[in-house]
Amino acid sequence: MAKGDLTTEILIQIRDELKATREQLSARIDQTTSKLDRVERAQTSGEVRLATELINVVSAVNQLKELIMTDRDLRHRVEEHDRRSAALEEYAS
Repeated sequence: MAKGDLTTEILIQIRDELKATREQLSARIDQTTSKLDRVERAQTSGEVRLATELINVVSAVNQLKELIMTDRDLRHRVEEHDRRSAALEEYAS
C-alpha cells in the first residue's frame, strides 16, 4: 500500500470514528436532557406542593392567632365582670 493511500485510509477511519463518537454523544446528551426535564418537572411539582402546604400552614397560624386574641379579650372581659360582681357583692353586704 502506498504511503498516501495509508494516510488516506487512517484519516477515513478517524473521520468515521469521530462521526460514531459524535452520534453516541448526541444520543447520551438527548438522554441526559430527557432525564433533566423529568427532574425539573418533579422539582416544580414538589415546589408547588410545598408552597400550597405553606399557604395552608400560614392560614392555620393566622386562625390560631385570631382565636388566641379572642380568648385573651374574653378572659379580660370575664375577669372584669368577676371583679365588678365581687365589688357589687361586697357593696350589697
